[in-house]
Amino acid sequence: MPEIKSSIPNHVAIIMDGNRRWARQHGLSIIKGHRKVAEEMIERLADFAIASKIGYLTLWAFSTENWQRSSDEVAGIMNLFRETFSTSAERLHKKGVRVAVIGDLGRFPKDIQDGVEFWIKETENNKKLVVTFALNYGGRDEIVRAVKAGGEEFENYLDTKKMIALPDPDLLIRPGGEKRLSGFLTWQTVYSELYFTDVLMPDFDEKEFAAALADYAQRQRRFGK
Repeated sequence: MPEIKSSIPNHVAIIMDGNRRWARQHGLSIIKGHRKVAEEMIERLADFAIASKIGYLTLWAFSTENWQRSSDEVAGIMNLFRETFSTSAERLHKKGVRVAVIGDLGRFPKDIQDGVEFWIKETENNKKLVVTFALNYGGRDEIVRAVKAGGEEFENYLDTKKMIALPDPDLLIRPGGEKRLSGFLTWQTVYSELYFTDVLMPDFDEKEFAAALADYAQRQRRFGK
């Protein structure tokens, strides 16, 4: 029987789902769900990843499909990026975290693009953990862009290879109760272990992260062998 390669994944990817339902359940405006994750949960999960010796943490923050939401919600998310990204990135920087981004930033307002690019550069020598934010990211969009740019060698043009050469995720977590990947890291997750939970993202804390890691530790990864 194949042995477990490692009880701790090197790369964990999280589909951050359930913010809006959490806000509704608590009688709050939708943006408050997004805000709780941006202002609190990301840093807590990064701290837990560092303590657990995880090397890479990738967070799907905004998809190519999210532009189809109401104009008020999209505007609120853009303003939330403006308010919280630099503050969060600065705190992560002080912890020795490198910030990276995948996705097509070109659709974001220029001030947001400039802020993101500043922190990518500012943190590029940090070694404790790589936190990658998937912004305006969709798996099909990534593949189409890579094919157009790279032809037969398109894998080298995937977002996860262009900036920082991210390894493929060992574990992909989806809070929020849905049991699908929705196009997150379509190419890269073919051999990832998948973990689904009904816990909504604003409540996906260190205890829930630990439960996902404990479940992963019981898996036997065969990679098709």
